[in-house]
Amino acid sequence: MTSSPTQRAAQPRWPGAIAAAAGASAVILGALGAHGLQGQLSAQMLEVWHTAVRFQFWHALALAICALLRRSHAIDLAAILFTVGMLLLCGSLYALALDAPSAVGVLTPLGGLAFIVGWISLGVGFYHRSE
Repeated sequence: MTSSPTQRAAQPRWPGAIAAAAGASAVILGALGAHGLQGQLSAQMLEVWHTAVRFQFWHALALAICALLRRSHAIDLAAILFTVGMLLLCGSLYALALDAPSAVGVLTPLGGLAFIVGWISLGVGFYHRSE
């Protein structure tokens, strides 16, 4: 069954826009880590940086999937949680790599929790989606 133009117009646009911005910035930040930060950060902090890039990139793709799926509460929740997870987990890892106070690390597991619940919500959305 195809969706009508009215149903397509009701789709939220923000998940796709944020997915694209997160994907593009993951490439930029990955290049920065590979080329601009070598010699500036310790090997351990570079690995923290690259971990943030990987999480950001994979969750940008997950957010793009949410943007392509038919809207539901579960899919909307997954999109929100993937966005929050990128901000908290990736943002805190980037900050820690750049020598932020260690207290910023409190945000990292909260971002991880947002990712986990986001994936569960995405699964629920897939399970309940109508054909």
